[in-house]
Amino acid sequence: MTAPKSGKRRRKHKSRPARASRFHSRPVTVPDGHLIVGRILGAHGLRGEVRVESYTDFADRFNPGQQVLLGEDLLVAEISTSRAHKGIFLLGFAEISDREEAELLHNEWLYIPEMAAMQLDEDSFWVHDIIGLNVQDESSERLGEVVDVLFTGANEVYIVRPAPGINQDRELLIPALADVIRSVDLEAGAVTVRLLPGMLDETGQ
Repeated sequence: MTAPKSGKRRRKHKSRPARASRFHSRPVTVPDGHLIVGRILGAHGLRGEVRVESYTDFADRFNPGQQVLLGEDLLVAEISTSRAHKGIFLLGFAEISDREEAELLHNEWLYIPEMAAMQLDEDSFWVHDIIGLNVQDESSERLGEVVDVLFTGANEVYIVRPAPGINQDRELLIPALADVIRSVDLEAGAVTVRLLPGMLDETGQ
């Protein structure tokens, strides 16, 4: 990431090892101990605002005064202005003062430390906890591995890279519904699912 040319110093959060992943079908390297909360889509206006796609259920995360970490360099940025706009957020950062600086942030990811995360409900999980889990059916047959999570508005959908010979070797799309997701065991690294009719292509198997 290229740092903006502002005269204000940008603090760098302590860097940590990173893990390669996919998020919303985009490759991303997530620093260990951190969570993705958004992605900068581009600049907005002339005063340094940016358009942000939110990946958090907690809109308060983008309130003025909150801090986020920009890009893989984890540069600390304080939100100075925030407003919702057509399904996204328009954010201003104290460290960014004009459009030229804002344009340098295009496609940068926004992170927070895991320790700053909101408490989840008992049956809720962070996306990074789900990605990489093995997927099996109720008879313990391995179906594949979760490689991404899509947010459809109604519910999440797990994208599963199939095990050899499963689903004609095409990706499985598994909705994160109670009738389908029977259990998630993070310690065992497994998701147990009950596949509904039509979810698995068994033609020729």
